[in-house]
Amino acid sequence: MSAQPDLLYSEEEEALRAAVRDLLADHCDAPGVIARIESDTPHNLALWKALTDGMALAGLLVPEELDGQGATHREAAVVLEELGRAVAPVPYLTSAVVATEALLACGTDDLLTELASGTSIGALAVALNVAPGAAYKVVQHESGLLHGELTGIADAAVADVLLVPADDGGLYAVDATAATVTPQVSLDLTRPLATVTLDGVPGRLLGDAEPAVRRALRAGAGLLASEQLGLADWTLTETVRYLKDRKQFNRPVGGFQALKHRLAQLWLEVAGLRAAARNAADALSTGQDADVAVTVAQAYAAPVAVHAAEEALQLHGGIGMTWEHPVHLYLKRAKADSIAFGTAGAHREALAGLVDLQAP
Repeated sequence: MSAQPDLLYSEEEEALRAAVRDLLADHCDAPGVIARIESDTPHNLALWKALTDGMALAGLLVPEELDGQGATHREAAVVLEELGRAVAPVPYLTSAVVATEALLACGTDDLLTELASGTSIGALAVALNVAPGAAYKVVQHESGLLHGELTGIADAAVADVLLVPADDGGLYAVDATAATVTPQVSLDLTRPLATVTLDGVPGRLLGDAEPAVRRALRAGAGLLASEQLGLADWTLTETVRYLKDRKQFNRPVGGFQALKHRLAQLWLEVAGLRAAARNAADALSTGQDADVAVTVAQAYAAPVAVHAAEEALQLHGGIGMTWEHPVHLYLKRAKADSIAFGTAGAHREALAGLVDLQAP
């Protein structure tokens, strides 16, 4: 029997959290995020530079000999919790986790070094809604050139290198400037989607697409739960704070029993999400039962994050319905995350197969 994992945060993880939270407090305030999504450049590249240059966080999953940090998914999960709390418009999940995991599967050292240092941003050209192990769209590979169109690619607008699966079974690295990247209308404007069109573009063969994509999407799904945790935790904390300050009938709104019950229920849900997200991050770092841990986390995370954001919007009353208040950012991110890397229902179905508990 293997020892039970310790899912509590270590001192190092708490120190990392504090450093990232301080950085986000300086670089990622809510009015700034709202102003960005109203512009043509929603991504905060100054924050990305601070995360990658200043703190070297893009290389957490990359071995030290490739200029990475040689850390684990647990540390990356802590970063994503904090990015979720701030709905930070940076390509961390897409580049530092998903694209990085695909390159680790292929053993592409030079590109890994570039992504680890933050000098390049990578994007896996698979639609954001594709679940680990599910079918995904590929482009044609003819005479050494790639042809085709891929939709729903998250953060493609700021990518320097696109990792593109082709019909010959290969995964190809494509210079993003050689592709046509067209923005799509996205519900969550802090993680914009785009259509990538390749019209006879050269690509560098990295390795087999199927195992690389599966590994990348599994890590993305597992660590997305930590982003959803950060998002849910922020919305709960802010709602409690607001209800303590807001008065009706000369008493704090938070004193009404019906609202106490709703908040207590939400607190229990967020505590459960924390356990599921931590377990997924730990399982990814050790490789033990990772498939089961990831599907459990994603089956649970989406409904909780959406519920927390919906309650925050309702319980903030009139101010919560305004564009100036940031709660709409959290609701849109929660809704978009609920279909990213597969829906909760798709993960429950996958889990049934993994633990051999099929429906009657």
